Amino acid sequence: MKKSFVLAVLISALLTSGSLVIAKSGGQENANEAKLARQAKITKEQAKETALKLAPGTVESAELEKEHGKLVYSFDIRNAKGTIDEVQVSAITGKIVRVEHENKKQEAAEKKADRKKKP
Repeated sequence: MKKSFVLAVLISALLTSGSLVIAKSGGQENANEAKLARQAKITKEQAKETALKLAPGTVESAELEKEHGKLVYSFDIRNAKGTIDEVQVSAITGKIVRVEHENKKQEAAEKKADRKKKP
């Protein structure tokens, strides 16, 4: 009962933030993100506020992931120039871990690579 309640709350939070990933692999990606969420010390909303202070704009995507051994919230933020700033915030400390600025060419290459990954 307790696990199903926690799962319901988590799914509700993910749906509210607009970042629920629906996977054809039987929910494996959802289960992985739920497992990572249990390890996080800050919320996605707190991390988003931090990211937007550094890189103002519109969040186009957000995910919780392990990158280079660190648990991070990763945000793709469309800035005033129309390009993407990828900002990673530690899900443990709430501090900025990495910022990468993508130009139009890099963004197009990343979108192409993402399309190849999807069936």
